[in-house]
Amino acid sequence: MKDFSDFVIVSDMDGTLLDSSKKISSGNLKVIEKFRSMGGHFTVATGRTIQTLAPYADILELDMPVILYNGSMIYDYRENKILYEKHLPLTAKKIALEIMKNVENLGGEVLKSDSAYVFENNEYEKMHTKICGADVKFSDLESMSPENWLKVLFASAPENIQKLVDFIAEKGYNEVSFVKSSDIFCEMLEPSSTKGSALGIYRNLDGMKNMKFISIGDYNNDIEMIQEADFGAVPSNAQPEVKDSADIILESSCDENAVAELIDLIIQKNIYGGSYGRKN
Repeated sequence: MKDFSDFVIVSDMDGTLLDSSKKISSGNLKVIEKFRSMGGHFTVATGRTIQTLAPYADILELDMPVILYNGSMIYDYRENKILYEKHLPLTAKKIALEIMKNVENLGGEVLKSDSAYVFENNEYEKMHTKICGADVKFSDLESMSPENWLKVLFASAPENIQKLVDFIAEKGYNEVSFVKSSDIFCEMLEPSSTKGSALGIYRNLDGMKNMKFISIGDYNNDIEMIQEADFGAVPSNAQPEVKDSADIILESSCDENAVAELIDLIIQKNIYGGSYGRKN
């Protein structure tokens, strides 16, 4: 039997490991377990929070730290311990207020380690909390403390998110960064916080320094992670710019067990270090 004890697969959740109904298929679970039985390691990198990833962490029986809040935190469910976190600067509150004043029809929430704090609950924000299964708190943005913010999520129709993107470009904020996590969500993060930067930190955790990392993701917030990994894959439903960053574009979508396809290729065809190779 092949030994994959020095391999770590890091998977995005929504649009990658999760299907369109936000479930992990039995096909993906079966192949993940097969990979583990051969010594391999599996974890996830997601924009989700400690609370909203927890049910999936149980299903996956995760025994590795995870990347949360789109790279602003590394968390160990086994020890219920934060291994790394990066907060937004205090000026993020002023920026969020300016955005809400100038871009119409946005919903939004501030995410901290203990909860999500909804400050504008439009239909897209309601959709987000329903998708994530989140128990949220409601708070006025003006009166909210600016401390310990991990990220701010803005939610609206695609055309309004594009207006937000245009406004951000016009303002040229330097203290924070922004990334689209779907066509209806855009997130504010500390400038150095990405899934890729978190993966770079992950490499230096105890026992990780000699591991080979293989990542898979579908959206813009996954690009840095795909580039940081030793080998990067995308499902067939990935955005074009994300496909451009990958070593391999899988034939399967998130609804067709893309993660299982990747693992089968690792096991059967030695895609990492084999004929596929890392793009230059």
